[in-house]
Amino acid sequence: MITVKTIQFLEQLKNNNTKAWFDANRVQYEVSKKEFLHLNQAIIEELSKFDATVVGLEAKACLFRINRDVRFSNDKSPYKTNFSAYIAEGGKKSTSCGYYFHLEPGKSAIGGGMWQPDAKVLAKVRQEIDYNFNDFKKIINNASFVKSFGSISGAQLKTTPKGYPADHPAIEYLKYKSWIGMHSFTDQEITDKAFVSNFCKQAKVLKPLLDFFNTAQLD
Repeated sequence: MITVKTIQFLEQLKNNNTKAWFDANRVQYEVSKKEFLHLNQAIIEELSKFDATVVGLEAKACLFRINRDVRFSNDKSPYKTNFSAYIAEGGKKSTSCGYYFHLEPGKSAIGGGMWQPDAKVLAKVRQEIDYNFNDFKKIINNASFVKSFGSISGAQLKTTPKGYPADHPAIEYLKYKSWIGMHSFTDQEITDKAFVSNFCKQAKVLKPLLDFFNTAQLD
């Protein structure tokens, strides 16, 4: 379970994003990180009840580092102001579609879908949508999906992708370069003892979209 102290730590980090402050508050960081680790392990165990791909997965393989890579960024802040994890077969380095968990005060969320695939996988996903558009529509138009995730988001081409006519029935979805579903959580939901159940409820709604994209990668 995430405590209010962890939310407060991340809020304070946002306002004091320096190595000196972080070092002075390292004990609280370690406590908060441990909370996030244990929460993700509990989530994995619950997800395993309906997603066999994460059975036996260890949370430590899913967590991203809090240190930022500032080499190519104008923002030289040394730390992220969130905790995050990618729960998928193989952990955070997996190429499979899985469940992204973002913990940040006022901006926490579960997300999933297909994020910036390389050209080969991108072509496979577009082909899957082309060939099985009715199945894709059933997933994203499902009442539970719409209620929890709204509509698909992601970067899009300004023109039609090569090989597809402008009047293709699925053209608006074929233009995407990423296909993402996101559901936000309030700070109150994050710190509630029922959060694992709530997270997995949303994950179960998201799973058909992940399965669709994972199938596309295998074709």
